[in-house]
Amino acid sequence: MSRDSARPAQAEMGFEVLEKVICFQGFFRMERYRLRHHKFDGGWSRPITRELLERGHAAAVLPYDPERDRVVLIEQFRAGAMSAPGGPWLLEIVAGMIDTDESAEQVVTRESVEEAGCHVSDLIPLYDYLISPGGTTERIALFCGRVDTTGIGGIHGQAEEDEDIKVHVMALAQARALLNSGRIGSASAIIALQWLLLNREIVRQRWLSG
Repeated sequence: MSRDSARPAQAEMGFEVLEKVICFQGFFRMERYRLRHHKFDGGWSRPITRELLERGHAAAVLPYDPERDRVVLIEQFRAGAMSAPGGPWLLEIVAGMIDTDESAEQVVTRESVEEAGCHVSDLIPLYDYLISPGGTTERIALFCGRVDTTGIGGIHGQAEEDEDIKVHVMALAQARALLNSGRIGSASAIIALQWLLLNREIVRQRWLSG
């Protein structure tokens, strides 16, 4: 029996929110839920309490130059990585939060200019995933975008947001070495680079055939 056939159908499973309380409201919002949900044996769980961080949803893009086989990564200080073994300056891909009046594609197009000084085109949707569903509702829409890396580099970011972003243009092979060495610790960058390494020839054929 397969794993999927041993599980109840998703449509047969449900949950019930018994209480919802906003614990904190700042730049982010923390919510506490008291709820119960269906169990795989057909019954209901007892009431449980879960806290969730509400911060909206994001979009991210890996800019790739198929003619030169280069990618664009950015480096910036991240407070959430202050206790990480490699320190708080992370190598990442371009990303931004999705406002209510814009699409994920619009976000990565705008953020590519603001964070990396480049213009992406021919966006390829990769994945749309939950970053940590045990503690937050945030989802990330992930893309690979075509870019011309000629002249790209320097320091970028929005001064009013205190952004200080260094742009790195490197060969895909160098990015792979950084990935394999553990130097790249951002999940979206890891996922996007692994996808590109697996699909490099398909992407190059798609973008260079015309």
